Amino acid sequence: MSAFDDVLNQKAVALSYDEEGQAAPVIVASGVGYMARRIIQAAKDNGVPIYEDNSLATVLTQLDLGTEIPEELYAAIVDIYVYFLNYGKTKKEKEKAEEKELPDQPAEEAGEAAGGDVDETST
Repeated sequence: MSAFDDVLNQKAVALSYDEEGQAAPVIVASGVGYMARRIIQAAKDNGVPIYEDNSLATVLTQLDLGTEIPEELYAAIVDIYVYFLNYGKTKKEKEKAEEKELPDQPAEEAGEAAGGDVDETST
């Protein structure tokens, strides 16, 4: 695939959500190819985190600007919002959150259950 084809296959959609004024997130920007690159660059330039899901982007780019996300896509959009809620957390914050979710067990077992190494010097 050529670099030109790569650009043509890029898709981007920007969503906005105002929980007081909208029932669902709304598409505020959408594009493929060059326009997708511009949307992504604008997000990066403004510190907006980016979530990549080519299949979802394909579906969303087929909707008109200003369209609320259809109910059929709510689960996918919730996954994105959960990702963004966790986006700014540090590794330590994530580890603390995982520890709270584990049932009471010794520290060594908790570390193994979380899939990480236990630092025996920390408290």
